[in-house]
Amino acid sequence: MTTTPSFVSLRSAAIGTGLAVALALSGCADMTQTQKGTAAGAGAGAVAGALIGKATGGNNTVRGAAIGTAAGAVIGNLWSKRMQEQQAAMEQATAGTGVDVVRTADNQLKLNVPNDISFDTNSAAIKPQLRTVLDQFANGLTSNPGLLVSVIGHTDSSGSDAINNPLSQNRASSVRSYLTGRGVDGNRIATSGRGSYEPVASNADSAGRAQNRRVEIFLRDPASN
Repeated sequence: MTTTPSFVSLRSAAIGTGLAVALALSGCADMTQTQKGTAAGAGAGAVAGALIGKATGGNNTVRGAAIGTAAGAVIGNLWSKRMQEQQAAMEQATAGTGVDVVRTADNQLKLNVPNDISFDTNSAAIKPQLRTVLDQFANGLTSNPGLLVSVIGHTDSSGSDAINNPLSQNRASSVRSYLTGRGVDGNRIATSGRGSYEPVASNADSAGRAQNRRVEIFLRDPASN
């Protein structure tokens, strides 16, 4: 006797397959960011497509998953390609400077700028080493007007909050002012000063305090999040 799989089973299979493919492919160590983005987008698309297909009629569940997989793959690939290009450009611009360029878990591009190339102690004036990095960053922003920026300033725990909080904000604002001076629309740049509240290392020694004195610059594509 032949049995016909239920719509629930088909939907579950479609969703499970999409997630399994996405997780398996995006976890491959030798894949580029573009390929990983394609795989992740395909999985997300399969899930969304299956759910939409079910909502519009049981017979559409598997078909919706297939369409969602294809659409998600395209969207994931486009986002990753754009951000991968930005990452490659910034890695080249920051080579040898000590700036870390990474892709975050929530799909932003992050530049972690250490204090020794960004600002002198108790100063919000941008050092020459950072200007070169920001020049390249501004070029990428003017070429991609849809991308948004967030600049966050941090200090170590030396001194009081009355000093550290405005100092961290002023440093972030200095970066924003520099970018706007290079033609970037200021409405695209958000700033924040976190003072000493978000350390990445211990403030008990000079090496740790040096790591905590930093500026973080985040780049994101709102059309892909």
